[in-house]
Amino acid sequence: MTDQPFHIVFAIYPGMTHLDFTGPHQFLSRTPNSIVTVASPAGGDVAADGLTFAGTTRLADVERCDLICVPGGVVATKVAQDPAFIEPLRRLAGGARYVTSVCTGSLILGAAGLLQGKRAACHWAWRELLPLFGAIPDEGRVVRDGNLITGGGVTAGIDFALVVLEEIAGREVAQTIQLGLEYAPAPPFEAGRPELAPTAVLERYNAIFSKMMPGRLAEAKAAALGLAAFAQA
Repeated sequence: MTDQPFHIVFAIYPGMTHLDFTGPHQFLSRTPNSIVTVASPAGGDVAADGLTFAGTTRLADVERCDLICVPGGVVATKVAQDPAFIEPLRRLAGGARYVTSVCTGSLILGAAGLLQGKRAACHWAWRELLPLFGAIPDEGRVVRDGNLITGGGVTAGIDFALVVLEEIAGREVAQTIQLGLEYAPAPPFEAGRPELAPTAVLERYNAIFSKMMPGRLAEAKAAALGLAAFAQA
């Protein structure tokens, strides 16, 4: 790292999955010689999954960053159609050393035109939407393609953060932060991925997300059309 502080920007929005944001933030905020900005389309307070994050910066007011990170959420495919989010995201990503996301945040990156021909991770239930944006779906928990680093669903954001920390601050720093936060996962159930979950559990979850898929697919297609229009402009 250089003497210039490494500027990390979390671009968040109302309705995000807050662990997609807070997990990586907890780790990346400990990056040596760094500053972290939390920004949102309107600035101010942002409500997410029962919590409110106060005093965010207006995204359009952020001049530049070294790394930008976009969390996912149930409204990700709606946000993917919002110019107030997509346009400053596209601008900041254009000058960033690293462009990153967690969970369905990769769909938002895709809508900004940042995934064309790139391998990317996403929550397993929505991974099939990535090709709408020219991306190559990857089942990895953390996927890197050039300066693009994407994390899978929700809790993968912590693994993602450690990969990023190693990249920008070195392995020993990353491991020291891991030790300080006692990240040594040992889940009580082997049900965190579809290939591991018991059949009844997978069927139960599939029944939930299959009801959501038509709406999210329509929103993702609308966002992809918006990207195509931008590309032709």
